Amino acid sequence: MRLCLPVVLGALSLAGCARAPSMPPLTQPAPSGVDAKGAEDRNAPLVFQVKRYPGGEPYDLASDKGSVVLLDVWATWCEPCKDALPFYENLQREYANKGLKVYALNIDEDSRAIPAFLKEVKVGLPILLDENAQVAERTLKVRGMPTTYFIDRRGVVRHVHEGFNEEFLTKYQSELEALLAEPAQ
Repeated sequence: MRLCLPVVLGALSLAGCARAPSMPPLTQPAPSGVDAKGAEDRNAPLVFQVKRYPGGEPYDLASDKGSVVLLDVWATWCEPCKDALPFYENLQREYANKGLKVYALNIDEDSRAIPAFLKEVKVGLPILLDENAQVAERTLKVRGMPTTYFIDRRGVVRHVHEGFNEEFLTKYQSELEALLAEPAQ
């Protein structure tokens, strides 16, 4: 029996999207930066530029230095993303006055699916567009959807979580509160 390649790829994509409720969130090693000599530096700020949705204005992560950033990598076909994004929007409301900024980095090939998704999920987070998933794949090394990055005030990735489950919300809040309590440098 032969399987069609798009069907297999689609199944693999969906399998990577979900996480069993009993599994703890995976905290990956933070993506490393590269210093001026080309050597990897885990304490180097994360660097990338993308476009904002819907207008296409440029966004540079470095512009948020001094703030704690929650960056959620998502796609319209990702079911757990429908639960994660509203939670992250609530975190934005709760911690914005302490210096938290939340962005949703979309990796869809076609951004025309975004308005219907946002209407269904009822979120108004700032959306960033990652054309061809260049930042997600090359810079962030995303392995599944959603993947969430907690970035400190210096721009350094401190926590990475794959998948989403409401059981882990207390841990996420605790990590963010610790980052927000750190002094701005």
